[in-house]
Amino acid sequence: MKNVRHLIGAAAVTLLFWQAICAFGGWHEALFPSPLAAFLGFVELIKDGVLFEDVAASLVRFAVGYLASVLLALAAGLILGWYSKVWAYLNPIAQVLRPVSPVAWLPFIVLFFGIGEAPAIVIIFLAAFFPVLLATVAAVQKLDPVYLKVAQNFGIKEPAVFTKIILPAIFPQIATGLHLALGTAWVFLVAGEMVGAQSGLGFLIIDARNNLRADLLMAAILTIGLLGLLLDSAMNLAERQLYRAWGIRGGKS
Repeated sequence: MKNVRHLIGAAAVTLLFWQAICAFGGWHEALFPSPLAAFLGFVELIKDGVLFEDVAASLVRFAVGYLASVLLALAAGLILGWYSKVWAYLNPIAQVLRPVSPVAWLPFIVLFFGIGEAPAIVIIFLAAFFPVLLATVAAVQKLDPVYLKVAQNFGIKEPAVFTKIILPAIFPQIATGLHLALGTAWVFLVAGEMVGAQSGLGFLIIDARNNLRADLLMAAILTIGLLGLLLDSAMNLAERQLYRAWGIRGGKS
């Protein structure tokens, strides 16, 4: 209930601030829509069926890119964190590639994968990969040796030691990387969908801009923000379920 009150309060303050900008800014609603105009645009998108189609397309692309990235980054992070000598050679490469924005790779992504669905998925993959990889490697390298002694005493061998001992022990640290990757990948989803995609929230933004519909543009922006909030909430819920399954205390409540 406390989180709901905070959410309602934040929404009220945002709407008041937004309305004040519209009232005193002097811009025409065609350039900067009021909350009411954005709401009516939101209703228009729902009635036309456009919003649900674009949301579904974006969520499918996001799920494919994010899940593929997380699975590969987790597997690579567990292995490279365990074999620290190998990571010592690969770490400089990762540190060089990590700061590069996924959008910077767009010309090569289009060259290799063409225009359409693939660029958005690849950009999401790249945006999510390094936060999860680096968080996993760091968590494995900081693992308390007690866990390894327990695994040895119970005769647990590789690869079971990764899934039954190491992963549950380091998951609280990995969760931070997963949350960061989620937000980063969702941000770059829009940029990816602006490259040749014929559906999705990024395409909706481009289409609204080209048609000079600032109300629809603002409705799409708000939809992206609300979906990002829902995705983060879903991540928190899944995280709590894993904590319960593994018997980890101190998880988010």
